[in-house]
Amino acid sequence: MSLFDLKDKVAIVTGSSRGIGRSIAHQLAKAGAKVVVSSRKLDACEKVVEEIRAAGGQAMAIAASISSKEQLQALVDQTRSAWGPIDILVCNAATNPYYGPTTGMSDEVFDKVMRNNVLSNTWLCTMVYPDMKAKKDGAIVIVSSIGGLHGSAVIGAYNVSKAADMQLARNLAVEWGPDNIRINCIAPGLIKTDFAKALHEDPVLSAKYNNETPLRRMGEPDDIGGVAVFLASPAGRYVTGQTVVADGGMMIR
Repeated sequence: MSLFDLKDKVAIVTGSSRGIGRSIAHQLAKAGAKVVVSSRKLDACEKVVEEIRAAGGQAMAIAASISSKEQLQALVDQTRSAWGPIDILVCNAATNPYYGPTTGMSDEVFDKVMRNNVLSNTWLCTMVYPDMKAKKDGAIVIVSSIGGLHGSAVIGAYNVSKAADMQLARNLAVEWGPDNIRINCIAPGLIKTDFAKALHEDPVLSAKYNNETPLRRMGEPDDIGGVAVFLASPAGRYVTGQTVVADGGMMIR
């Protein structure tokens, strides 16, 4: 068996209608997984499903908002009803509704960031846990950020949430390791996505980033998709509780 073979594995990918999540969904499908494409808007998910099917993969769309525990439970239940137990979970969806100093941020905004970026991941992990425990096999990937590894004067709450995701992965890896369930994070650097549009379309910031990053470029979504396949596949079967930094070398410069 290929180390990267995911044939017939059932995978849920949140926030997969675009950007990094879309790439992860495509790459998991190419490796043979049955992929559930999920985000708030069903029509956007269905477009990605069409792309995957056109390339010979298996996929279906289920809309769900990460802010709603009920909708996330429905996402898991519908997946299970259609395809059986869940083997792979990728928590990619996140939010960053505030840009500015933490001292000017309302409690409501902070609560939203932590709920959507941390609590929702905890919900989803615990929802798929029974399937993985029964099989004594499973892989969970949380898309964090290098923001969780350094401070910021303008996206502080987002960075706090991404650091919390790294700790969530470590905690669950310790708890669920005896059931052969692996939980890891990916910490992307600056990736050319709509989510980071304000950053990568800023000519001054772009030039600075490209000059300082060892690989001399910003990342593309597919630079992250392959990392997710590694962590979800037999190739990563002895990796758990880790954060894989994929940033072109920015953090080590």
